[in-house]
Order: sequence, then structure tokens, then C-alpha cells
Amino acid sequence: MIRIGTSGWRYPEWRDGFYRGIPQRRWLGHLAEHVGTIEINSSFYHPQPPSNYRKWVAETPPDFTFAVKGPKLITHVKRLRNVEEPLKAFVGSLALGPKQGPVLWQLPPTLRFDRAVLTDFLAALPPGRYAVEPRHESFRDDAYFTLLHAHNVAHVVSDAPTFPCIEAVTADFAYVRLHGHDELYISSYDDEQLDEWAGKIHEWDRDTYVYFDNTMHGAAPHNALSLMARSTSAAPREASPGRPPRRRARPA
Repeated sequence: MIRIGTSGWRYPEWRDGFYRGIPQRRWLGHLAEHVGTIEINSSFYHPQPPSNYRKWVAETPPDFTFAVKGPKLITHVKRLRNVEEPLKAFVGSLALGPKQGPVLWQLPPTLRFDRAVLTDFLAALPPGRYAVEPRHESFRDDAYFTLLHAHNVAHVVSDAPTFPCIEAVTADFAYVRLHGHDELYISSYDDEQLDEWAGKIHEWDRDTYVYFDNTMHGAAPHNALSLMARSTSAAPREASPGRPPRRRARPA
């Protein structure tokens, strides 16, 4: 199963492009008609009531999947420590039913890898699919990969110019976030870059979730559609002459 979509859907910058002629109340439904998954971002900033999740479920096709971004109260304020109560409240609010996909934990760039802290955090998670996106170089550590593998938690393979991009596959599914290769949240991915990511997905040979976060100039939905077209027939490709090959994702 390969699910490709965007990180969020409420972007005024898409109004005159992907959403041209579509009223704002139809934006989610319109995007969901074209992609197979979307990351819910609002859950990161503010607690969402179950009624919001039920509303989003009703606006999307039967086979649709949502990833949900875990609250910054847990990742950025509490920094993964003493999170039992907010974790229970967050998980209890999710009302996505069979449309719920992985929960994403995006870590702050100042948070260093601490094996004991991460061990306790992962042990506190209820059953489900989870992905961790670190943004500090200290996570490039075999102990981190081994810990995620033990809990079947996916390391997020991300692409961005401003924080470490660590390629590792640590679970029975893969999770990818493409933030813009050259300019954060802006750069569109060209054909060669999309071919490269399609090749990686093919090589991993497992359930894969991919989210384009290059939203500011409206590239995300178009890149998602282009990668979707490639993903069904992707195969490993040689690097172009004069261009060094990218690192392959390491199993962990």
C-alpha cells in the first residue's frame, strides 16, 4: 500500500491554483478526490474535538487515510517527558475510525537524542502506527534506529535544507515528508527528484506514506499527483551523469 498526499489542506496560496473555482468549504473533499492521504496539522497546534475528526471523515472517500500530527504540548513543551495525561487526552480525541493512519511526532530542532527519554515515551504509546521525525543531528545514532525497530515505529525519512535528513527504514512501514529540497516549504520537486523518490519507495517494498510539505507556493498537491503517477511503476534508477547519487535508506 502506497499512500501519497500533502501535509495539510487549508492553504490560501492554493486558491488560484489547485483550488481554483472551489469554495473553501470543499477544499478537503476536492483534495481527497485526488490523493489517498493527508496529514492533519491542526492537531499539532490546538486540541481538536472528536466532532472535527468525524467531520473530516465524512468529507473524504471511504478508502481515504489521515495521518495525525501529535500535539506540540507533548513534543515541544514537555519534550516527551511526563506525557501520560496529554497523551491520553490526544489519543482519546481521535475519532477517525478506519481512516486513521500513523500518528506523527515531529520533534523540535533543539531536542537531542536521549535514549532513556525516548524509551519511556515509546513504551507509553498505545497500540498503533507511529512515526518520529527528529530534527537534531544527534539522532543519527544506531541506538536510536534500534529502539524504533524494537517498537516498530517508523523513522521519518525527510527532505529539507535546514535540518538533518537521515534516511533509515525502521518499521514494517515507511513514512516520508518532503519539505522542499532547496527552499524550506517552497521548492517544487522536479522530474528527476520525483523519479528518485519513486525508486526509493519501490526498493523499500512495504506500506509507505508520503507527504509533501512544500505548501507555500502551491507545489505540494501537484508534486503529490506526479509522484502517485510514478509510484505504481517505480523501479530503481541510476543517477544522472554528473550528479552524485543520494544516500539509500538504511535498514535498521
